[in-house]
Amino acid sequence: MSTTKKKILVIEDNNDMRDNIVEILELANYDVMAAKNGKEGIKLAQNNLPDLIICDIMMPEVDGYGVLSILSKNPQTADIPFVFLTAKAEKQDIRKGMEMGADDYITKPFTDADLLNAIKARFERHQKIKASVQGGDLSLENVQNFFDEAAMQMSIDKLTKGHKIINVSKKDEIFKEGRYPNALYFVVSGKIKAYRINEYGKEFIIDLYKPGDFLGYEALLEDTTYQFSAAALEDSEVCVIPKDQFFILLNNNKDISYTFIKLLSNGIKEKEERLMKMAYNSIRKRVAEALIMLIDKYKKPEDKVFSINMSRNDLSSLVGTATETLIRTLSDFKEEGLVEVKGSTIKVINEEKLRKIKG
Repeated sequence: MSTTKKKILVIEDNNDMRDNIVEILELANYDVMAAKNGKEGIKLAQNNLPDLIICDIMMPEVDGYGVLSILSKNPQTADIPFVFLTAKAEKQDIRKGMEMGADDYITKPFTDADLLNAIKARFERHQKIKASVQGGDLSLENVQNFFDEAAMQMSIDKLTKGHKIINVSKKDEIFKEGRYPNALYFVVSGKIKAYRINEYGKEFIIDLYKPGDFLGYEALLEDTTYQFSAAALEDSEVCVIPKDQFFILLNNNKDISYTFIKLLSNGIKEKEERLMKMAYNSIRKRVAEALIMLIDKYKKPEDKVFSINMSRNDLSSLVGTATETLIRTLSDFKEEGLVEVKGSTIKVINEEKLRKIKG
């Protein structure tokens, strides 16, 4: 079974150095393109979208800083891992490159092993970040390591050490709609709801968060006030990452930028789809959809059946209907053998049929 070769672009004005790097990478089974100056390298990157770019700093036409600056402004090339080659080991040159968004650097002269290990490590780090975001497997330890590693690459001492973990009691607010954000939040444990209040004072839950989710990044990235409030559905723990620390890393590290752009785009898409369903689906479908949403968010792999303790007010806010209507629909589901209801606890008995009702 064949696998697609990783595509690497080498931008280096020294012919011998460029040929040597190309030979090493081709022997390591990479698909390699080469450019003799920055201007040519920019065109190759834009036309071929390599998986990684290795670029010398001091070059004619356009230097390495210029190449990185131009490619970082293009959405198609901004996420490509970028590794600088430099003959200078001065800290200020390395720091400048990292602050501009480079992912790593290799100092000349280097061995074949130095080159290949740096490339392998960069691919592994980049893939790990993507997998974490797409697979939803972020933990507090992973997040802390993620921010710490990015800070180390930028030589920022103690930037992310000692993030505060706060205890949030059930019903307590984390932030309120209309206020300006001063931190990024990461859910360590518990359940968090994002909600809005309409002109008639009715609460509508627009999203739910579980351990491993970031919270409040939309307002930070859009530089605006919170468009919703957030509160705990149960006693929870939340890690607080100060706004200034987040933006230093966001502006200077492509892995972090990728993470939050991906989260933001996915969040917008999910909210749009949910609002469409709220507008056109029947109450029956909407209640089924809310229960499935809770299952997808909070059911653990070891759970044979899913149970959740949630007030009828919160559940009706999630469905977008009156509490009385929700209770009638749950009674129908109970009679059909789809759920069991005891107090505020709902146990899902027939998940498969609920998913069919949801459609």
